[in-house]
Amino acid sequence: MKKSILLLLSVCTLAMAHAQLSTLFHKKGKTDSTVHHKAPKEKKPVMPKVKKDWSKVDLTKVPSDHFLIQFGSDTWTGRPNPDTIGTKGFSRHFNFYVMLNKPFKTDPRFSVAYGLGVGTSNIFFDHRYVKVWAPGPTLPFDSTTRFKKSKVTTIYLQAPIELRYYSNPGDPQHSWKFAAGVKVGTLLKAYFKGKNLLDINNNSLYGTQYVQKESNKKFFNGTFLAATARAGYGNISLNIDYSVLGVLKQNAGPVMNTLSIGLTISGL
Repeated sequence: MKKSILLLLSVCTLAMAHAQLSTLFHKKGKTDSTVHHKAPKEKKPVMPKVKKDWSKVDLTKVPSDHFLIQFGSDTWTGRPNPDTIGTKGFSRHFNFYVMLNKPFKTDPRFSVAYGLGVGTSNIFFDHRYVKVWAPGPTLPFDSTTRFKKSKVTTIYLQAPIELRYYSNPGDPQHSWKFAAGVKVGTLLKAYFKGKNLLDINNNSLYGTQYVQKESNKKFFNGTFLAATARAGYGNISLNIDYSVLGVLKQNAGPVMNTLSIGLTISGL
């Protein structure tokens, strides 16, 4: 009797286990059959970067000649310490040139420009009488003869030469610009100008409208040579010039050079 009951329980247990396994494998098969695998995304082809052919830029509407105007401050570097020549105030330059621009055919972003014009420098003094006419070998800066305002002006005929770079050569007015070069020139005139001669008590001797002007080139270097640099955008740029040759001739006074910093208007 016991054997019959155990046999019956074993059969029932096997039947239930078979049913559970059948259900499990059926669900797994169904799940596996309904799974969808996503297809891998196609990679977009990488387009090679095309290098711009600058030689094909249209320059027919870009003028090749320009006016160039410069204005800014001047200073004589290398002055004695203390400053016995007595410079004072806003010394300044004004330059005007007519320039011709020649772009490179292979890459018009680069060009060579050259021209001709006039460069002037006005150095102001503190109650000094600069005797440009003096007979001696050195230029006197007389502090005993006092003018309320006095200056020395030099005027040079100059030929600037520049190597230029334009970020957008087809439209220079909307382009970054850089230039480096030289200026060479010859002295046309040098003169002293004093206004309102004063006595030792700073009283006017001949009235406030009195002007004394004397011209002589004997002490000043007749040849001008300067290194130049410019940077800007459109028609406006900052210019820096440094004269390589001294202001005065050898043994005519202190060894001084002119440093000019100012603004340039070009492309007019």
